[in-house]
Amino acid sequence: MSKNPKIGLEGLLRPEDSILVLIDHQPYQFTNLNSHEPTMIINNVIGLAKSAKVFNVPTILTTVIEERGGYIIKGLQDVFPDQKPINRTFINTWEDPNVTDVVKKSGRKQLILAALWTEICLAMPAIQALGEGYEVFIVTDASGGVSAEAHDMAVRRMVQAGAVPINWMAVLAEWQRDWARTETSAGVSEILLEHGGASAVALAWELQLLATTPPANSGGH
Repeated sequence: MSKNPKIGLEGLLRPEDSILVLIDHQPYQFTNLNSHEPTMIINNVIGLAKSAKVFNVPTILTTVIEERGGYIIKGLQDVFPDQKPINRTFINTWEDPNVTDVVKKSGRKQLILAALWTEICLAMPAIQALGEGYEVFIVTDASGGVSAEAHDMAVRRMVQAGAVPINWMAVLAEWQRDWARTETSAGVSEILLEHGGASAVALAWELQLLATTPPANSGGH
């Protein structure tokens, strides 16, 4: 009986086996993003990109007809200032060899995807890449659709095809895996402080308490 690749320690993400593709986080797509608050998607995809940078995970930025749909959002481009996003005419990223050749040359099989919109620009490449033998992880809170139903049905469809839904902070945690990995732990903490929402508040509080000298014992008690 063949082993299920989605269970066991091998089912978790590893930086050395991961490659990240961020698809169409552009102005046109944001204008009809209704499944999530756009501010949250912007925060989350930038946090995801910064996480990939900390762990040296190859990251591909790609847009569709950017001359009409707009350039990739500034916060995302700023993470990789020297990388020119691959501009496509294909709606399905996985039909563009300019993207897939980079992925194939990496030799990495844990494919992590986030896109606008979920039901089109995430679903198409996810389903095709699954058919080509990739382990596909879809970052649902760094992706969004034209409605909550569109997003949810697309996620169900991709899961049915074999994709693994995950959120961006889980990606970060699986890459880190052990706080003893000090070469990346400081970078992880910095990302959490910038993009972690309530987790950022809790971490800042913890750092405050750790940096505070306990009150002196008075009265012999």
